[in-house]
Amino acid sequence: MKIFKNIFGAIWAVWGIAIFITTLFIFIIPFCICFLWDEPRRSKISYPIFRVWMNIYLPMVGVFIRIYGKENFKKGKNYIVISNHNSLMDVPVLSPYIPGPNKTIAKIEMSRMPVFGIVYKLGSILVDRKDKESRVKSYMQMKQVLAIGIHMCIYPEGTRNKTGQPLKEFHDGAFRLAVDTQYEIIPAVLIGTKNILPSNKSFYFMPGIIKCHFLPSLQPGTEIGILKDKAFEIMWNYLENK
Repeated sequence: MKIFKNIFGAIWAVWGIAIFITTLFIFIIPFCICFLWDEPRRSKISYPIFRVWMNIYLPMVGVFIRIYGKENFKKGKNYIVISNHNSLMDVPVLSPYIPGPNKTIAKIEMSRMPVFGIVYKLGSILVDRKDKESRVKSYMQMKQVLAIGIHMCIYPEGTRNKTGQPLKEFHDGAFRLAVDTQYEIIPAVLIGTKNILPSNKSFYFMPGIIKCHFLPSLQPGTEIGILKDKAFEIMWNYLENK
């Protein structure tokens, strides 16, 4: 049974890549046009385009999204959204379904990909984690994103969780940003992405349902460690009970 599942996963991966490339080339022109505007207008225009793209692409590859907790985003406010990270599927699922324009902190290497790199740059704050100057610059850019009314999305585990545990240890960055800027944190819990695009298989894609739960916001307070531990505990417990 397992071998047939793996064969289907490989075949479906071909389908997924083909549809991704096809739809990308359809949407790349409007994405490029977005660069004619400065922020925050650029993000306000590109956000619905990205959402329409995913609303077309995901059902075509058999992926269906269930969103819970959108009411935790209060009108007129923007937030630091933090999420668990299990799969390369996380970003294209989470970013278009956060209620409102948002940017993701992301590795600079992906921005060098042909064509897709354009979309990647549009929705990301890029960082070279090996370069101290780049890390400092990206941190200042995240502050600017919040200041102009755009959500900032961060994956505090840093890289995909391959441990088998609900979460990996969190880095300080998202929580330092919250304390420094006094913007509230909204934890997001993604369930199902690792079944669709698992990190331990190189060429495998499976249809399925992804659930995204936006949890109540957390006040930043003044202590980075306390805020980080609280967010970790809330998200860990939520994942264990689902």
